[in-house]
Amino acid sequence: MTVETQAQAEARGGHRKVARVILLDPADRVLLMHGYEPDDPALTWWFTPGGGVEGDETRAEAALRELAEETGITEVELGPVIWQRHCSFMFDGRRWDQDEWFYLARTTRTETVLDGLTVLERRSVAGLRWWTSAELSATRETVYPTKLAGLLRTLLDEGPPGTPLVLAPEVA
Repeated sequence: MTVETQAQAEARGGHRKVARVILLDPADRVLLMHGYEPDDPALTWWFTPGGGVEGDETRAEAALRELAEETGITEVELGPVIWQRHCSFMFDGRRWDQDEWFYLARTTRTETVLDGLTVLERRSVAGLRWWTSAELSATRETVYPTKLAGLLRTLLDEGPPGTPLVLAPEVA
């Protein structure tokens, strides 16, 4: 029996281990990426930086690598895993089935660059934006995870949970 790699599992539409980052700046704004469907740029949403675990890296290592690649930000204080969720969605013509861990992180740097994006990300990322909790609560735009506004407000009011909060699965 052979051991399937993460890349092989992803290629056949299998389960993907993902590390995401809730990156806060000194003003408690959260950094989100603006994405769109490559074949339909009118279909847009906002989401947290992060991506799949590669090789034998840990999820924490993946979180830091993805953050650097997607935002150019490397000066971060990586905190605990605060949320976990399973999600499944169609994107770029295939189904993505993901087990996501969200790490809390803080930075004093707010300048971002998109130099490290993958080919797919260059075809599907419009930019980055820092959001306040109030802006997230007021927006009518699609944001993932879908309850991010309330989750962020609770995080800012109460601090990180003692153990990761398991979010409801999201299937689209």
